[in-house]
Amino acid sequence: MPLMTAFLRGLLDRIGALGSLACAVHCAALPLLIAVLPSLGLAAWFGDSFELAFVIFATALGCFSVISGYRRHHALRALSLLVPGLGLLWVGVLYAPLHHSLVPHAVAMTIGGALVGLAHLTNLRLNHGHIHDASCAH
Repeated sequence: MPLMTAFLRGLLDRIGALGSLACAVHCAALPLLIAVLPSLGLAAWFGDSFELAFVIFATALGCFSVISGYRRHHALRALSLLVPGLGLLWVGVLYAPLHHSLVPHAVAMTIGGALVGLAHLTNLRLNHGHIHDASCAH
């Protein structure tokens, strides 16, 4: 069973990192896509509800994965990337003046998504490097 939980932890971090970095690319490219989306009929996929749902998902997955990883490795590096990243994502979604200004919103969401993705990669590395020995807390 411990092998399965280690596999599941790694899988969750990989999914979180890939999703967060994809979000960062999406946010960086959004100003260029704004003009093209209506003609492609894809505007609903990149609207406010999609963005809010993604931030909720990123928050849940990030908190679960990074906090459970912290309990294992007791290093604050992943949390120190996750917290400001999620903060930027939530401010970008909920703070109306920032949310409705195209370029600053894209910058905030890109940096936030990149920080969350880096938090998952850091957590994955910290969990992978964890060695069970006499000083291990579990």
